[in-house]
Amino acid sequence: MRRDAFDLYDHFESCNYIDPRYYERSNVKRGLRNADGSGVVAGVTNISSVHGYVLSEGDRVPCEGELTLRGYSINDLVGGTAGRGRFGYEELAYLLLTGVLPNQQELDSFQVLIDEYRDLPKGFVNDNLLTRPSDNVMNMLARSILQLYAQDPNANSMTAKHEIDTAVMLISTMPRLAVLSYYAIQQRFYHKDMVWHPAVAGLTMAETVLDMLRPDHEYTAEEAHMLDVLLMLQAEHGGGNNSTFTCRVVTSSGTDPYSAYAAAIGSLKGPRHGGANLKVREMIKDLEATTEDWTDEDQVAEYLRAVLNKQAYDHAGLIYGMGHAVYTLSDPRAVICHSYASKMAAGTEFEPELRLLETIERLTPDIIAEVKGTRKAICANIDLYTGFVYDMLGIPEDLYTPMFATARITGWAAHRFEEIVSGKRIIRPAYRTTLQNRAYEPLEERPAIEGFHAPESEAPSEPTSAYDAYGD
Repeated sequence: MRRDAFDLYDHFESCNYIDPRYYERSNVKRGLRNADGSGVVAGVTNISSVHGYVLSEGDRVPCEGELTLRGYSINDLVGGTAGRGRFGYEELAYLLLTGVLPNQQELDSFQVLIDEYRDLPKGFVNDNLLTRPSDNVMNMLARSILQLYAQDPNANSMTAKHEIDTAVMLISTMPRLAVLSYYAIQQRFYHKDMVWHPAVAGLTMAETVLDMLRPDHEYTAEEAHMLDVLLMLQAEHGGGNNSTFTCRVVTSSGTDPYSAYAAAIGSLKGPRHGGANLKVREMIKDLEATTEDWTDEDQVAEYLRAVLNKQAYDHAGLIYGMGHAVYTLSDPRAVICHSYASKMAAGTEFEPELRLLETIERLTPDIIAEVKGTRKAICANIDLYTGFVYDMLGIPEDLYTPMFATARITGWAAHRFEEIVSGKRIIRPAYRTTLQNRAYEPLEERPAIEGFHAPESEAPSEPTSAYDAYGD
């Protein structure tokens, strides 16, 4: 086969293929994962701890999951705010950024600072959101953050003051950027009304989202508190999740905060990370559409078997919302989310679907053991319930992942700060090469290129749970 105009594309797969056996020979930890599924230790942090198993004589022993932020249990942080009828995201954000819980005066001052940043620069919405919208809110968030760099006369400064001010500004503006981007897309591509509410001082992050999203500004206290809980649960989850690690890697190069946060958003946009709850929602819709009676446990079990056998939904063999890279017996975020969601769904039209999710959570471990022949500990992760909560709150699917980013911006900022102060070295892991030296041929002596094919070899091992392929 001679070269022609299509050679540029013809060898995409074969040129980029690496025999999986090379990874084994070089003991490469693909995905920075050890053979037992645990993460390769790439750093240390005093921001959070994600604990899901204990090591005993080299074996992973399952245990109940624990998430601590700056040493405080997520159960206590949520229980001490939402559990007492208070909004908690701002308090948690202060904790992540400063390392201490605020007193009332400090919390009030922090809220005032957030209010001061709520408005976007003059002309920003018209010039960057309405004039040139893409069809994806996450793309528009990344673009917007990079554009805010151009509005900052000290954008490249890495002083403590500039870093903290930039982080607080983005925490404040993320809800507006997300919702306004969503409505800009609805107007441009679907010819729907553009809803553009001015910023309201004194509103929390959760209230700001609902106030901007609802054309009539109407929302209940229960709805706002439910969203606040979700934002708290998604604010931070260790340094190893893909988007946070991305933020740290980019930060280690010495670049500006806007570039680091935009890169993190690019990572979160991927369906294997921030889009996991969308996969759950799609799977549930497929189950409801293809099962005669989805309240019947036997029929649900049969559907789950079909999913695992790659005969249903997306044929990937994964039950989305089940399994996690760290948690084994329980994901504390899922436990908390389920608790609050149950209260909100009780007696409403959403309660039957909540019961379906609970059935999936209960049946999946035994069905995986039956189909896969493994008794690996598996639990529900937070994504089993987050999409359901967003649906109860009337938040459209296009905003599921942007809401995740709106919450996680605080965690990214905390890890960027830590990388600046303690990292001190550019993150640069090694890659082994499979190349062999070749003699250089002058242009006029190069022969026509025959098509080449990748050698046959065993395919890479398949993920054993949805969180091996998708999730935080």
